[in-house]
Amino acid sequence: MADKDYYQVLGVDRGSDAAAIKSSYRRLAKELHPDRNPGDEKAEQRFKEINQAYDILKDEQKRAAYDRYGHEAFQNGGGGQPSGGFDNGGGFADIFDEMFGEFMGGRGGGGGGRRQAASRGSDLRYNLDVSLEDAFTGKQARVKVNASAACDECQGSGASGGSDPVNCPSCQGAGKVRAQQGFFTVERTCPTCHGAGRVIDNPCGSCSGAGRVNKEKTLSVNIPAGIEDGTRIRVAGEGEAGLRGGPSGDLYIFVTIRPHRFFRRDGADIQCRVPIPMTTASLGGSIEVPSIDGGRARVNIPAGTQTGHQFRLRAKGMSVLRSSVRGDMYVQAQIETPVNLTKDQRELLKKFEETGGGSIKHSPESEGFFTKVKEFWDDLKD
Repeated sequence: MADKDYYQVLGVDRGSDAAAIKSSYRRLAKELHPDRNPGDEKAEQRFKEINQAYDILKDEQKRAAYDRYGHEAFQNGGGGQPSGGFDNGGGFADIFDEMFGEFMGGRGGGGGGRRQAASRGSDLRYNLDVSLEDAFTGKQARVKVNASAACDECQGSGASGGSDPVNCPSCQGAGKVRAQQGFFTVERTCPTCHGAGRVIDNPCGSCSGAGRVNKEKTLSVNIPAGIEDGTRIRVAGEGEAGLRGGPSGDLYIFVTIRPHRFFRRDGADIQCRVPIPMTTASLGGSIEVPSIDGGRARVNIPAGTQTGHQFRLRAKGMSVLRSSVRGDMYVQAQIETPVNLTKDQRELLKKFEETGGGSIKHSPESEGFFTKVKEFWDDLKD
């Protein structure tokens, strides 16, 4: 998405504040989440694009860099997700050095180019599914993550036996090599040390000189009560280990709330469709319905209740994030027509109909509908 404007991707203006950017991102993330669009490659691609755009615009420093230099600010920073500013081993800093290093001796002013410094590790993503009940009560979730970590044997240096890396013989520690091409001097990353400026003569046997090894670690993550679908939780320092002693990246946990067999969440409120027997809806009565906290709630059904009528149960909905307030629960009546009637039951219904029970005067919605139908037909005759 190098040619796509991050503001356009999120559907916000360049002058939008952080709250507007976050609100637009959360709306799009909920709409485009892969679990809601299974098999939709376009939705999946858009989901990746909004996450990439939000990762830049939510951070003040990254956003300032993007506003000033555009995509070039992060050109070599890992697919548009820079990890530590301009001195992160790539991006606009390299462009600056290549343009002005010949005249200024690099940003360090030493005349030998810029030695690549320690770099921050990459961020990691973990998708976590939680139940609606867990979203209501909150929980401590345990997640297992495979990530690179600093080698214990060499303490991340990559060198064995306490030895230290030595200056690269190709670039003399500069991290870059220069070649004369006509009137121009071209500076490139050293192919021997890959810009590090130093090489390892005696590599560590445990990590083969990489300074990092893959490990599986188990983390405890707090899922707060009231968390919403699509929320992203940042766990600082639990991403990939950095290179050459650089800081570790972060772990981002994306929370998806699984569909519930009874309830449908609508913000802080809960919707629940309940089938009600025709006799109860006609004569009145009461029913018991489950609530998200595991309890039961009694609902009084007045005589003549129609399908679609909603009963509001106050403070029986979802928890609200970082608050003691709860939303409401809405019970939607769905009147059920009886089936598999016995002969006696059918006779009773026929007798009910013969006594005028089937008249539209006892069915206000039917009466209103067929009155409008008659008016429609009369208008066609005129």
